[in-house]
Amino acid sequence: MSRGKAADHVTSVERPADFDEFWDAIMSEAASIPLEPTFKEIPLRSTEDVVSYEIHYNSIDGVRIAGYYSVPRESYLEPPYPGLLIVPGYISDVQVPKEWAKLGYAAVGVAPRGKLRSNGQYNPGYPGLLTDNFTDRNTSAYRGFYVDACRAVDFLQTRPEVAQDRIGVHGSSQGGALTITTSALRSDAITCGAGGAPYLCGFMDAASLTHSYPYEEINEYLRVHPDREQQVRDTVAYFDGINFAPGIQSPTLIYAGLGDDVCPPETAFDLVAAMTNCDVEFNTYERCAHDAGNYWEMPNVKTFLAKHLQPAKNGGAK
Repeated sequence: MSRGKAADHVTSVERPADFDEFWDAIMSEAASIPLEPTFKEIPLRSTEDVVSYEIHYNSIDGVRIAGYYSVPRESYLEPPYPGLLIVPGYISDVQVPKEWAKLGYAAVGVAPRGKLRSNGQYNPGYPGLLTDNFTDRNTSAYRGFYVDACRAVDFLQTRPEVAQDRIGVHGSSQGGALTITTSALRSDAITCGAGGAPYLCGFMDAASLTHSYPYEEINEYLRVHPDREQQVRDTVAYFDGINFAPGIQSPTLIYAGLGDDVCPPETAFDLVAAMTNCDVEFNTYERCAHDAGNYWEMPNVKTFLAKHLQPAKNGGAK
């Protein structure tokens, strides 16, 4: 692990006194909603080794969420398969996780609200998601967005081919943020998580450290509404990954580029410092930007996930 000046940064994030109560109420509400999952095979996105499905399920606020589900064909690898949630970046579409299925996982590529196929009821756009309903914790975009990712864990728990005691989560950038929030909110189910270039950590610090998007959306908003800065700060504290960090109990891999101008590395150091209740592996890369050293780090990610999730092996299948 390399440590630079970022290691000396002190976050300005403050954890609201009722943070846990706020999220406990939201997750209780979500748990009361029937999931009603559906899935339909997509032949054009399947291979001789992997079958892929388009899936849908219910989430909070009556929003129907879409995603992709890829699993090994039983003729290729025999179940059970560990579950792996692949969470997306700040982009409109999501990954069909075929490559992860080929490695022996039952993998979901989730499309939280606002993504393609999940934007019929809610579509703030990109840019737009970050600052939508920015000053109200009860209607902020990320309230439902975080729950949508957690409900994908619920989907995996409905599948008989999934090993229920081995479910992980992985993503980078906004996917790194969702790795943190899902691991905290579903600490009862998540076995491990791997998150790169974690976004949505130290919102206000990041907006002062960079003028790159998406954080520049905050600066643009405050240039128009300078009187709302404290209100914004108070609201985003309920959605900041640094405040979720103490709730993570499973082993977690975090990686970051020390030259990242999108998600400043200072906020990754702040995040790791707040992860006080789990084992953390933290890798940083000099002269790497928002890719977070992906070329060198992905072998570590695959090794880390395999260690904790034990993907299916070819045992007698063709």
